[in-house]
Amino acid sequence: MLTIQEVEHVALLARLELSAEEKKMYAQQLGDILAYAQKLNQLNTQDVPPTAHVLPLKNVFRDDEAGEHLPPEKVLANAPDKEGQFFKVPRIV
Repeated sequence: MLTIQEVEHVALLARLELSAEEKKMYAQQLGDILAYAQKLNQLNTQDVPPTAHVLPLKNVFRDDEAGEHLPPEKVLANAPDKEGQFFKVPRIV
C-alpha cells in the first residue's frame, strides 16, 4: 500500500487537491494497482516476443487518383465573398 505522503506527492505533481478521505482511498487503490502489476512481473515471459499492440495492425490506403473537379462556379456558390474565381478573405497583416 502507498503511504499518504506518496499520494500527496503524486497529487502535487498532478495539481490535484485531495481531501483526507480521498488521500486514504487513493492510497489503497493505487497500492492495489501496484500490487497487481507486481504479480504480472512474476510471470514467465521468456518465450513471449515483445509487441506494441495485441492485434496485428495494418494501414489500409487507397491509391491516390486524380478525379473530376467541381466547376469554380459551384465551389464559390456559398462563398461569403469572392473575386473572380477565388475566395476573397480579409487582409491580415
